Amino acid sequence: MIELWTWNTPNGRKISAALEEMGLPYKVVPVNISKDEQFNPAFLAFSPNNRIPAIIDPDGPGGAPITVFESGAILLYLAEKTGRFIPADLRGRVEVLEWLMWQMGGFGPMPGQVHHFLMQPEGAARDYGLARYGKETRRLYGVLEKRLAGREFVASAGEPSIADFAILGWAWRHERHQVPFDDLPNVAAWYARMMARPATAKGFEVALS
Repeated sequence: MIELWTWNTPNGRKISAALEEMGLPYKVVPVNISKDEQFNPAFLAFSPNNRIPAIIDPDGPGGAPITVFESGAILLYLAEKTGRFIPADLRGRVEVLEWLMWQMGGFGPMPGQVHHFLMQPEGAARDYGLARYGKETRRLYGVLEKRLAGREFVASAGEPSIADFAILGWAWRHERHQVPFDDLPNVAAWYARMMARPATAKGFEVALS
């Protein structure tokens, strides 16, 4: 059984949704980041950047245990392990990787900054941060809106990919980073389509903290 070391965050939800969709047995090991548990030596031993999530798979390559940290790397590992949610052909794989990297490089770090500045005291610094990162977050939603025009999923025609799970983890917090779906009909339809999947919905309901 895979151990998912995580907390109730967008990056954690990427993995719980993927594990549910892939039908892999797992157990959650909560890492309370509000109490700095991500700095515990036991966790740092396999997640050296002191970030959640990370996994321990006792049945890794060749039957030997493996640890994986960084949510994008975990998604890629799980896709390779199961042969699911990533195309076998190179052209299709590149498309998935593009959108996975898009999420990791922008659609996560930027709304994450919005979350940070929303918690700061009223004042010029807060206003500047929200204006800067809020604008970029809305731009990224616009990119996603255009990508989803005429598409059911971000990077494949017939089913979601690990890129969809990665992006969904952050879109799940769209209200918190102050982006309503009112003028994003393609994003809204995609979000509803993803959350209507029973396994994905379960991945967002399972207790991570």
